[in-house]
Amino acid sequence: MADHPLPSSRVADVRSSTLVGVLIGIAIMAAVDEIVFHQLLAWHHFYDRSTPSVALLSDGLLHAAEVIALVGGFFWFADLRRRGALSSRLAWGGFLLGAGGFQLFDGLVDHKVLRLHQIRYGVHLVPYDVVWNVAGAVLLLAGVAVLWSARSRRLGGGPR
Repeated sequence: MADHPLPSSRVADVRSSTLVGVLIGIAIMAAVDEIVFHQLLAWHHFYDRSTPSVALLSDGLLHAAEVIALVGGFFWFADLRRRGALSSRLAWGGFLLGAGGFQLFDGLVDHKVLRLHQIRYGVHLVPYDVVWNVAGAVLLLAGVAVLWSARSRRLGGGPR
């Protein structure tokens, strides 16, 4: 997502540039979670409160949703770029926001509120929960900072 100066006749689509980054960030973080924690480490499945077959099915559905979001996000990204309406700074901010938002949602809502699964079983969860949620918060805050910086540059008349 390199920064390319926009021709003077074209203006970045702020909302779409941000949202495409959010969508791709969510999809990438879901893929990392699915590949690393569900498949490689086998620490959990998306839904662990049923049979192994249902757990595997839930992982497959998560994987299908993440791939659809990723493909759709990259088509949207390519369209914005083709039209000269992409702000790569906003897309990066959205990416970090989406990745961190997914991580925090998974750690707080899926793990603690809905109890669909835990990060890992048979261990003391507090260190895992802290690292998982702090990592998500750091990504989320980094996204907010990048978006705030991009917005400040746009309002201040600086480089886009």
